[in-house]
Amino acid sequence: MTMTLPPKVERYRQRGRTLLIVLVWLTAAVGLAGAVFIASTSGSFTGASMALVYALIPLPLLLLTYWWLDRVEPEPFRYLAAAFVWGAVIAVAIALPLEIGMSKLGMSENWLIGLGAPVAEEFAKGLFLILTLIRLRRVIDGVLDGLIISGMVAVGFAAMENVGYYAASYLGFDAEVPYTGVEMATATFVVRGLVSPLAHPLFTAAIGIAMGVAAQTASSRRRKLLILAGFASSVGLHALWNASIVIGGGVGFLLAYIVLGGLLVGLGVLAIVLRARQLEILSRSLLHVAGRGWIHPAEVPWLVRFNRRSQCRQFAKRYGPTAAEAVKRYQVLATEMAFVHDAVMTKRAKPNGRERTYELLDQMWHLRPFLKFPPALPPGVR
Repeated sequence: MTMTLPPKVERYRQRGRTLLIVLVWLTAAVGLAGAVFIASTSGSFTGASMALVYALIPLPLLLLTYWWLDRVEPEPFRYLAAAFVWGAVIAVAIALPLEIGMSKLGMSENWLIGLGAPVAEEFAKGLFLILTLIRLRRVIDGVLDGLIISGMVAVGFAAMENVGYYAASYLGFDAEVPYTGVEMATATFVVRGLVSPLAHPLFTAAIGIAMGVAAQTASSRRRKLLILAGFASSVGLHALWNASIVIGGGVGFLLAYIVLGGLLVGLGVLAIVLRARQLEILSRSLLHVAGRGWIHPAEVPWLVRFNRRSQCRQFAKRYGPTAAEAVKRYQVLATEMAFVHDAVMTKRAKPNGRERTYELLDQMWHLRPFLKFPPALPPGVR
């Protein structure tokens, strides 16, 4: 008699999940068409091609960075995709009319660039995090989650914005600069794509950090104050960058670049520390669970370190695809269970935290007949 794996249970049960996926794909298709249209405003095939290619070049490294940060406690792919698509399409569609409206109301070009654009763009990007916090609070349950989600939104926004900048620079958008075509588009790419590819993620990170703290705050009033403070900080950082370009000249830009560069380094250190802390929590929680007899202590090393998790899955493949899939699902369930259990033990759990822990343990238990783990490692090895 052939045994079959129990059905996979969706991590986040959400009404309209299928509709969300369809909308994300449709919006992405609209965004792709929009990017091609924006690139075509360069007036030539060469200019359009350069605008699209230059906008794509930084993306793999940026997306890989956020994937690495999200690897310990990964969020569902559809939410990360939705965040990127929101930034590239919806946020642009919100910010652009707002900026046009400000201009129509008489805001000068310098004020629009220095303050109007930061307000409109950070509002449009931050709106995704606010909706996520309201609609599906479990997606953002800490500062690192806030940084990752806000980063994905910002990377998407920057990619679409860059298409427009590269197309415009190919045409020659500044009458005072005697360069157009390939030279100007390449110079713009160096500034936006190589020198400052993390500018938008840095600005929006302030909202992400605020959302991460707010998600762990019980007081509704405090959550609102945190969100407002995060938005104001994002606008302030963005305004500092933009104003340094239109008002400060070369010296102002250099000073702003040094200040924001220092903040970016600090943000990177914070993200790495938070990720390392997640690994510590995962190990500590699984050891505690093993001490209660809920999982076997010999399993813990194969559930914490990524290289051993991979070795464990490779070992299970020797016994067939069912065993390999069972081990993979078991590792995913154990990871979520460990973080939920830690939140319960440290009194940070969201509603139904205990019930969710037992639910995950039950799913893990039903996978046990299919598991094939390597031999136990020596005592004390993690």
